[in-house]
Amino acid sequence: MTPIRILLAVGALAGLAACDDVGPDKSRDRGTDAKHLSALKAGVWIDPEGCDHWIIDDGVEGYLTQRVDDYGRPICSGAGPASTAVGPFKSGSTIPDPL
Repeated sequence: MTPIRILLAVGALAGLAACDDVGPDKSRDRGTDAKHLSALKAGVWIDPEGCDHWIIDDGVEGYLTQRVDDYGRPICSGAGPASTAVGPFKSGSTIPDPL
């Protein structure tokens, strides 16, 4: 086997090995007041197109994910004007938000 083929084989194996590494649990807050994200309150941020995104602000970190229906389509509920946030998204944290 040529050196180039050996390098390609090693690279391919390393790439496949990386598939097993799923990374840290993104459902846990790892900040100063670490807790499971379900302990925090979510609000809704309405993007410029009028579609909803779940938003949480724990005073140190922020979390955002698009709201989608069972088929993966964006939810655009009209919960508020475009480019605004509504709801208790700053609740549930023991750290005050400096802003």
